[in-house]
Amino acid sequence: MKNIKLKLARVEKDLSQDELAKIVGVSRQTIGLIESGKYNPSLSLCIGICIALSRTLNDLFWDEEIKD
Repeated sequence: MKNIKLKLARVEKDLSQDELAKIVGVSRQTIGLIESGKYNPSLSLCIGICIALSRTLNDLFWDEEIKD
């Protein structure tokens, strides 16, 4: 599933995939794969992305459609 919330938060911060990748220490391809839903990032990478984008884990990585 695509991570639209991540892409929107990145664009709101006026960052390219490459710029965000450099901030968090990964490749641009990694950010692209996360946004396209083809890569499941580690918790530490998720936290780094959240810090860079001033968002919480819930804001960017929680799927609100998951039901108990």
